[in-house]
Amino acid sequence: MSKIPFVSLIRKYDTAIWVRVIGTILTSLAGFMMRPYLVYYLYDKLDGSIFLSMLVVGLQPLVGIFVNLYAGGLSDRYGRKPMMLAALIIQAFAIGGYMFASNVWEFAVISIINGVGHAMFMPAANAQISDVVPQEKRAEVFALLHTALNMGSAFGPLIGLLLFTWNPTVIFLLCSLALFGYAGLVVWKVPETIPMKVSKELAVSKEKQKIRWLDHKPLLWITLLGMPVTLLYAQVESTFPLHLQNHFENYKSVFAMLITFNGCMVIALQLWIAKRTEHVSAFLVIAGSYLLFAIVAIGYGFVPIIAILFIVEFLFTIGEMLYGPHMQKVISVIAPEDQRGWYFSVYGMNWQVSRAVGPVLGGLIFSHFGGEFMFTALSVVIVISGIAQTVYIRNLHQKQDKPAAEVALQAQA
Repeated sequence: MSKIPFVSLIRKYDTAIWVRVIGTILTSLAGFMMRPYLVYYLYDKLDGSIFLSMLVVGLQPLVGIFVNLYAGGLSDRYGRKPMMLAALIIQAFAIGGYMFASNVWEFAVISIINGVGHAMFMPAANAQISDVVPQEKRAEVFALLHTALNMGSAFGPLIGLLLFTWNPTVIFLLCSLALFGYAGLVVWKVPETIPMKVSKELAVSKEKQKIRWLDHKPLLWITLLGMPVTLLYAQVESTFPLHLQNHFENYKSVFAMLITFNGCMVIALQLWIAKRTEHVSAFLVIAGSYLLFAIVAIGYGFVPIIAILFIVEFLFTIGEMLYGPHMQKVISVIAPEDQRGWYFSVYGMNWQVSRAVGPVLGGLIFSHFGGEFMFTALSVVIVISGIAQTVYIRNLHQKQDKPAAEVALQAQA
């Protein structure tokens, strides 16, 4: 555990960071009350159709793919705060709409609107971190936010299980209210953080600069090679609950306990792991995380007994604690100051694409070949992409260090 006193920790970061932390706890608690049971809710509402349930789940990130192309650029142009506020309000209304939906098309429309709001929020919010946090502290701050996110996963699923059994619509109401509460915090306490220099440059230039994708190859490769990991997350949120249903009689309780266990482990270990790996090369940390994810995919597929399943979940927890903060730090470092929002927006597309395609593709493979085959195939893909990602980030790191070394030699001469 960190040895930094609590008061010192509070003073260590900007107010905007702590609003993100509080807001993340608030919304993740409500979100994890809803998310684990949304698949079951849709499955029941849509007469037991796996394909339709996965299609509705996939609509939100599918829309996010297209919104992501513009959301980050808009936050660079008009500011972080307006985009965050608009995104939270849109999501609040959309999730509240689940209370009144009963037909496939209604669920589809709500998922589309929610996808717009979700895609607008993260690029602006992550760019805000890059605006106010020094480079050497960003992995730690992203780890802090990951800890906050898991405050919700530690307690939300169990509360959600009770509410789901009693009245599922209450979950949607609480989630909507949490998003409105977060929006209020943003209005009250979050200043605009876009760098003044960038703001002035964008104000002078009224025409939007045309982006040449080939000028941003590192971003594109890192995003593409990250997709197998996010495909694993997509299956955990969609087909994995149905896979558990085939192995455990009390599958809902098992799923809730796994998510709660994951959240508790992150709360206990995330900041400690972030501090321990702060000065370790990113490519080594990321290589370790891919290896763990590959092992986890195999473990999820064969789920032999519940005790071993919890060991697998612990490995998944370690993997995500290594992967998330360090990948976000890599993006924050390679991003030009005036394109931070756009960089996080593009990187976020690997999550959106995986969550759009993953449930449908996973649902089809799951229906025809079973969960064991699906998770084994995913494990192989994670290993291959992990090797490629590690080599690419290592080479990128070496290229960045070379000019610095040359400058140092010239100074000594």
